[in-house]
Amino acid sequence: MRVDARFWSGRRVLLTGHTGFKGGWLALWLRARGAEVTGVALPPITKPSLFEQARIAEGGDSQYCDLRDADALRRIVHAARPEVVLHLAAQALVRPGYRDPLGTFGVNVMGTANLLDALRGAPGLRVVVAVTTDKVYRNREWHYPYRECDELGGHDPYSASKAASELVIACYRDAFLSSQGVAVASARAGNVIGGGDWSEDRILPDAYRAWSSQGVLEVRHPEAIRPWQHVLEPLAGYLALAERLWEAPQLAGSYNFGPPTHDAVPVRRIVEFARAAYGRGEVMFGSATGPHEAGRLALETSLARETLGVRPRWSVEEAVRRTMNWFRDWERGTDARALCEREIAEYEAAR
Repeated sequence: MRVDARFWSGRRVLLTGHTGFKGGWLALWLRARGAEVTGVALPPITKPSLFEQARIAEGGDSQYCDLRDADALRRIVHAARPEVVLHLAAQALVRPGYRDPLGTFGVNVMGTANLLDALRGAPGLRVVVAVTTDKVYRNREWHYPYRECDELGGHDPYSASKAASELVIACYRDAFLSSQGVAVASARAGNVIGGGDWSEDRILPDAYRAWSSQGVLEVRHPEAIRPWQHVLEPLAGYLALAERLWEAPQLAGSYNFGPPTHDAVPVRRIVEFARAAYGRGEVMFGSATGPHEAGRLALETSLARETLGVRPRWSVEEAVRRTMNWFRDWERGTDARALCEREIAEYEAAR
């Protein structure tokens, strides 16, 4: 699978969540391939932020809008006239979801509904890829990876809100958008890592913050298993899915994106990889504290592999190494946008 620059050149794309970590990387990639990108999101919530450091707003139309404001969102959609919509905007963290459950449900469920409703009757629209999460599945701590047909659910507000948004996506696809010739798919991705992520309660940003200030990284759940992958892996999957749906709208549905099952490794291994890449760092492994979080999670990705030709290019160890190198190079003064553009080029060249 290769990102088709001819497909994206001149393509009108509405990208929600472009001020966030994944959305920022995707905005840069789309613009590098010639897409006309309209970004819609709240202002960045971290300091520093990839949006500001990599100057994501340059070269496109950047709009600040709360997706819960249906009227404002509808006006932006009308002006953008998108052919492809990539929906990444979300409250994307488990622990903040516990602190603000209503806000989490509002953004993730009603924000998604407002967007899809604004797309009803949109002229020229052909494809919608709405990104949810690997945590949409009812987690039973099974050893086998979850498939797209497995039961949805969610113990915590973030997971439950994303599972609920899956129902909203399926409803709008079946009841409204498919009849107007729009292919709608949901994309469920595993844990993403990469440079420029300054979010709270994420292991590699926490490691960088601790080690760069001579502090100690405190790890709450060292044995928790997750499907780790570099941020460019699922983004490549989203782009491949959009390209495929353009020509084959009958393939609309839900798709998992993640690493091979053997790369779903414990947090402890991720920390070991990170410390080796960074060259130093003290760690204190503790026992699980705070609200409930899943202990084991892995995804079955054969549908994306066989239908879209999506296969991971970088191992989990390579992804961690590149993430820590990105932070170290940025700390030494290298331009964040240049770091991202270099990484995108290297990813596209990888076999």
